[in-house]
Amino acid sequence: MKAAEDFYLPEGLPIPVPEADGLSAPFQAGLREGRLILQCCGACHRFQWGPEWICHRCHSFDMRWKSVAPVGTLYSWTRIWHPTHAALQSRGPYLAVIVELAQADNVRMVGNLIGDVHQVPQIGSPVHGVFEQHETDPPYGLLHWVVP
Repeated sequence: MKAAEDFYLPEGLPIPVPEADGLSAPFQAGLREGRLILQCCGACHRFQWGPEWICHRCHSFDMRWKSVAPVGTLYSWTRIWHPTHAALQSRGPYLAVIVELAQADNVRMVGNLIGDVHQVPQIGSPVHGVFEQHETDPPYGLLHWVVP
């Protein structure tokens, strides 16, 4: 078990859980297993994020979940100086990024960029995902991003 200071995100933040309707349960389960799982339409075979009951492109209800490599390109970023939650009071600044996943139809995901908080990330840089596991009740996983 890791010590609390070894986690990128501190204790005290709300635990990410699937919505009451269970729509994002496969995504959350994938993170817990150290895998990135995204929705892919069974009709047009296109990926999408965030999870929906219907395809954003062809309006099919045949949504499936597929594993994709947690690698992408830095699309945008911002340095956050003012914490958005009380548990983050001593954790600023931190970097929030938008990552574009070329292997998944260029869907974009928001996440944290770990490493030097004073780095100046370069748009277009390759990034890869790192998973952070929490053995809480319930257990959960998080996906962060790193510039190699």
